[in-house]
Amino acid sequence: MPRQRLRFRLNYTVLAVALAVTVVDAATKYWARHALAGHPEQIAGVFWFRLQYNSGISFSINSSGPLVTTIATVVVAVIVVLVGINANRGAPAIGFGLLLGGGLANVIDRLAASPHQVTDFIAVSSFPVFNVADIAITVGFVMLMVAALRGERLLAR
Repeated sequence: MPRQRLRFRLNYTVLAVALAVTVVDAATKYWARHALAGHPEQIAGVFWFRLQYNSGISFSINSSGPLVTTIATVVVAVIVVLVGINANRGAPAIGFGLLLGGGLANVIDRLAASPHQVTDFIAVSSFPVFNVADIAITVGFVMLMVAALRGERLLAR
């Protein structure tokens, strides 16, 4: 059986979506740190903007080890970059872009903050507080899972 060469094809959609998520997330976290300091704001019903800092990963898992969390997040982001930049067009490219942008946005926030914590500010009822990057990661993961379950090829050949 002949060996196939690994083809590297940069997908600009992945990069554009990741950049957009990173910029929007940074802007909303900047706003939250300044506008919400000391007082939450009720938006409508169970929806609130409430400033909170998270030293762990989603839902404060591993909140006692921010260094381990940061390293693990960077490793996952590198893997998503290496795989995602070769994503197929359409939903897979957008899904990988959302995952990459959300992951990088949270890493950047964690590394830039002192102490190293992620800024969360979106609260819905008693659900854990989250941010735009968390939404992007969740939506990106769901998009990739749906595409995979539908039999779509996630990576270009």
